[in-house]
Amino acid sequence: MVQPRFLSKSRYVAQAAIQSRSFSISYPTRASQLSVAKLLGTSPENVDEVKVNVNGFIRSIRNQKKISFASIGDGSSVQPLQALLTPQQAERLSTGTAVRLTGYWKPSPNQKAQSNELHVLEVNVLGAADPATFPLQNKYHTPEYLRTIPHLRTRTPFNSALLRFRSQSIASLTQFFTEQDYVQTHPPIITSSDCEGAGEVFEVGSAHKGPVGKADDGTFFRSPKYLTVSSQLHLEALAQSVGRVWALSPTFRAEKSDTPRHLSEFYMLEAECSFVEKMDEVMDLVENMLRHLTTNLYSTQVGREILESKRSGDEEKDTINRRHELTRRWEGMIRGPWPRITYAQAIEELENSGQTFEYPPVWGSGLQAEHERYIANKVGLGSPVFVTDYPKSIKPFYMLPSESSRVGGTLETVQCFDLLVPEACEIVGGSMREYRLPELISAMRANGMVRGDAGEEELGSLKWYTELRRWGSVPHGGFGLGFDRLLGYLSGVQNIREIVAFPRWVGRCDC
Repeated sequence: MVQPRFLSKSRYVAQAAIQSRSFSISYPTRASQLSVAKLLGTSPENVDEVKVNVNGFIRSIRNQKKISFASIGDGSSVQPLQALLTPQQAERLSTGTAVRLTGYWKPSPNQKAQSNELHVLEVNVLGAADPATFPLQNKYHTPEYLRTIPHLRTRTPFNSALLRFRSQSIASLTQFFTEQDYVQTHPPIITSSDCEGAGEVFEVGSAHKGPVGKADDGTFFRSPKYLTVSSQLHLEALAQSVGRVWALSPTFRAEKSDTPRHLSEFYMLEAECSFVEKMDEVMDLVENMLRHLTTNLYSTQVGREILESKRSGDEEKDTINRRHELTRRWEGMIRGPWPRITYAQAIEELENSGQTFEYPPVWGSGLQAEHERYIANKVGLGSPVFVTDYPKSIKPFYMLPSESSRVGGTLETVQCFDLLVPEACEIVGGSMREYRLPELISAMRANGMVRGDAGEEELGSLKWYTELRRWGSVPHGGFGLGFDRLLGYLSGVQNIREIVAFPRWVGRCDC
């Protein structure tokens, strides 16, 4: 007879605790240290007569006969902390110096400037900054100058706020997709194909020279491979496994476009959803996502800082005007529903506008930036606008034909959309994907991606993509969002090179 096994008392208690999830273990990480943002939000009565430690950098220092005032920042807040020191304590301090200050947090006599201030007891210089050579003195620096020192420019108040703004946006979007039952994935950076078919790719090579005396043909992967221009194709494969997927990952384009809107390396947020038959469902997802993000940012410290803070070189009127403009943008994002018009309606609107465009609107041509701005401002009235059903001839091969095209319409269009935002341009593009194998291969042939007489066995680097349609293919759709462009739009930063900490564009790859 098999005897029953009994857990020891200690093992039983441990197992019961795990099953009930009733225990909580936490460890202090920064016991007595407060960030500047935390301290600025702390009432003096909660910390009076208690020593607090603050780490940060000297933004500015002002010396008087009997007392010195230092502005301290640590990147957690645009607003600095004011510290009171003796002249002796301030002797070694200058702009850029890294310090740890110990003192009391007390009410300030001048409540208008700052409600509280740090009365310093002890100064510990962690890292000196020679005032004769430190590049970020307490004065106005142009964006062009700051781009020459990307490793230091995020120490400036607004650029550090942009880092936190990016982080908060990612957290909000992650929350949104989690609530929508989407699975976050990590698609590959090195790929075998150019998803968009534009040919503007970076080819991957190896610096390895091989054994002495043996030539290296440079094909580390046996055939040419590239840095990804889009994760869409791989996300389509993953969506057939778990239904709904999304990714926020770097994207690379070898475009020689030296404009404020283009970078060679940037981030794309992409999502794919299986078992979707109507493009409206994909557009609903985009609209709900951006509305969730903007609403969430309104309630955060960094969101308020982006809306309200004065930026270096601004006059007071500049700050007020920007605040009003950004508030309009954010409120336009939150209002809904957003208008949806077809490409044909957009062309008609442009032709009847009475405006003189540098590039006249013509059916069969892509919308220029000037066209997109006009449509967004005129049709959207402050809110974003979806433009749908573009001509098949100007869109990638993987898009599903529009219903009118599939039933014999005279103008071939595809089920796709661009999202245009007022005062800017397109920030999101999406479509229903061609899920039928014969039609997909025909589209690839029409786009010159497969020889006209080639059989299915000669589909090259995209054979795996066509096989997704061979076994268990389902209707599906998705979109791609230019994440850096979105952050620039919401923050009022017109040049995308200021949004990315270490921007890369044609001719420039610093750090």
